[in-house]
Amino acid sequence: MTVRLKVARLAFVGLGFAVGIAVASLAPGVPQTVRKLAGLAFGPGTVQSPEQPRGEGSKAPDDKQALVSLTDEQLTEAHIDLGQVEGGILAHRIIVPGTIMPVADRIARVAVKLSGTVAELRKNIGDPVTKGEVLAILESREVADAKSEYLAARLANELQQTLFQRDKMVWEGRASTEQQFLRSRSLTAQTEMKFNISRQKLFALGLSESEIAALPNEPEALLRRQEVRAPMAGRVAERKVDLGTAVGRDNLETELFVIVDLDRVWVELAVSPTDLPAIKEGQPVSIAARGIAEKADGKVVFITPLVDKDSRAARVVADVANGSGIWRPGSFVTAAVATAEQPVSVAVPTNAIQTIGAGKAVFVRTAEGFEKRAVVTGRSDDRLAEVLTGLKVGETIALTNTFLLKAELLKSSAED
Repeated sequence: MTVRLKVARLAFVGLGFAVGIAVASLAPGVPQTVRKLAGLAFGPGTVQSPEQPRGEGSKAPDDKQALVSLTDEQLTEAHIDLGQVEGGILAHRIIVPGTIMPVADRIARVAVKLSGTVAELRKNIGDPVTKGEVLAILESREVADAKSEYLAARLANELQQTLFQRDKMVWEGRASTEQQFLRSRSLTAQTEMKFNISRQKLFALGLSESEIAALPNEPEALLRRQEVRAPMAGRVAERKVDLGTAVGRDNLETELFVIVDLDRVWVELAVSPTDLPAIKEGQPVSIAARGIAEKADGKVVFITPLVDKDSRAARVVADVANGSGIWRPGSFVTAAVATAEQPVSVAVPTNAIQTIGAGKAVFVRTAEGFEKRAVVTGRSDDRLAEVLTGLKVGETIALTNTFLLKAELLKSSAED
């Protein structure tokens, strides 16, 4: 009984001592030795004391998570384009539907001017052509007759010119009568007129000056052949005949090819009467289409004075460069016509801005990778957004596919 009582007293004293030490360790002014005895002293550097100010060089715990590192190879594979921050122009735009059309004076319909048969076809659909290039060769009795008539008239004219010069010398020497001289001069004028008429007939059939000049030296077998040449540079959009097709007059096919130059195209826009007063010639236009990543810029070149009675829309035409050839006539597009513009000191493409958490951010290119930079945006249009704070002109940022950088950033944050 006495032993049990002693053990109980010792246990009670030990418990009281532990409680006292724990309470005393929480009081301000308790020696560090007591704290160590109680096992409550923290190791150095584990938690920063609230009273200890953060140094300027110290970083927040999520600074490492705000940096995305990518190699040049990964950057290329992700199709992330870079660009420098600069000023821009915000524009109020009217969005309207449109249709791509070829420029009216950049279409050539190659037709024959005589009856004949297609002997050769040197160009097919889609082939590029240059101005004056041979597209096809025809065989025609009509052109053979015209060439023969020209050669005969040319020979007769040369001979009569020689005779006239002789008769003139004789008359001037008083060796012949004036009547003989006048008769020779009249005949010379007639042969010269026939020669000029036969020459003009060849021009009407489509022969050029150089082709006519080469006729006297041309083999006889080639007199019935006629070359069909391209009147302009472009591409063959249509070929309407086959080898051996009879073409020409008497209800036969006369159009052989259609050539289109698509280096520039027109965009026909349908603008409502309410938006029409804001549209002016010369205003910039940006076009886009579903399935095409590129955009094209042009300007308004024509505004119709009439409104279509059925659609109640006005026809507006914009001219757009098409050097890459991606804008094909007949395609439907969406056009944005800039009606009001306002310059801003710092602007970035809207695709470069990502929403992360409760704020917006862009990714700035640094030596270590891409740094997430919080920004405050202001006004915007469908292409650019004004940046009020967070960026400086000249900094390099990611412009496209920035959602990949956002995903990588969130992934790293989740892992940490």
